[in-house]
Amino acid sequence: MPITKGFRALVDEAMAQVKSYSVDEVKAKLADPHVQVVDIRDVRELAGGTVVGAYHAPRGMLEFWVDPASPYHKPVFADEGKEFILFCGAGWRSALATKTLQDMGMTNVAHMDGGYAEWLRQGGPTETPEDREKRKAGKS
Repeated sequence: MPITKGFRALVDEAMAQVKSYSVDEVKAKLADPHVQVVDIRDVRELAGGTVVGAYHAPRGMLEFWVDPASPYHKPVFADEGKEFILFCGAGWRSALATKTLQDMGMTNVAHMDGGYAEWLRQGGPTETPEDREKRKAGKS
């Protein structure tokens, strides 16, 4: 069966329907306690680091973690007082994921344009999983 709508068309449609933030806008929101940055990349992509303070929610589990009716629900997503800003490697998966979460009824969700690659290009603060563990343990 031929593909009648390619990934690029799907991404473009999603981008037209979701709120997007630039890297600079996300940097400015990092200290806001009402904002949770969410890394939706695959766990294998985390070895190279992530945005400081990002919550990891792999794309393959996102809908299940967000839905309170799911046995996999994560309470972090129940906080309606937060804005969730999703990112992936280049901004394509996060645009699709943001659109899906909007389709599920979330209104407090956006994505970071350009993804982690753009974050790195613009010198955004990063941490490795090891850095995060040290920070949580109060060792940094």
